[in-house]
Amino acid sequence: MKTKEIVDDVTMKRAITRITYEIIERNKNLDNIVLAGIKTRGVFIARRIQDRLKQLEGIDIPIGELDTKPFRDDMKVEEDTTDMPVDITGKDVILVDDVLYTGRTIRAAIDNLVSLGRPARVSLAVLVDRGHRELPIRADYVGKNIPTSAVEEIIVEVIEVDGKDRVSIVDPS
Repeated sequence: MKTKEIVDDVTMKRAITRITYEIIERNKNLDNIVLAGIKTRGVFIARRIQDRLKQLEGIDIPIGELDTKPFRDDMKVEEDTTDMPVDITGKDVILVDDVLYTGRTIRAAIDNLVSLGRPARVSLAVLVDRGHRELPIRADYVGKNIPTSAVEEIIVEVIEVDGKDRVSIVDPS
């Protein structure tokens, strides 16, 4: 098994900053935005976007944490640990996740969102888009496009959980 670091901490920070600038450019009314981080690592990426928005624009965007497990068709989890501190009805919700792969997690996140309210718009920000979609889902904001083979795995590490910031590709062969 071969592991290769493809994004270091500096590159990750730049990618998150680029996503933040794109959010600013594409959203005229930043006051209507709610960030929804997908547990676990998507929450920490969302918090970093929230911090950058505060630094760059001086606004404090609300942030929630979405648990997708109860909404997945491949898991049996009853407890929903979602924490959404604001009403999302009529808001522009930006889902934030670490890796976009098949699209199944995003579908579950959207199911969770619509159980909470009716957003005006839902968009998607991901740190890494690795391709291989099973569902017609595409990211609106992408930190890095990293084409992979079906057998390779992308591992995103964030300092808050893993003690370091990096993205690695794992080839099991």
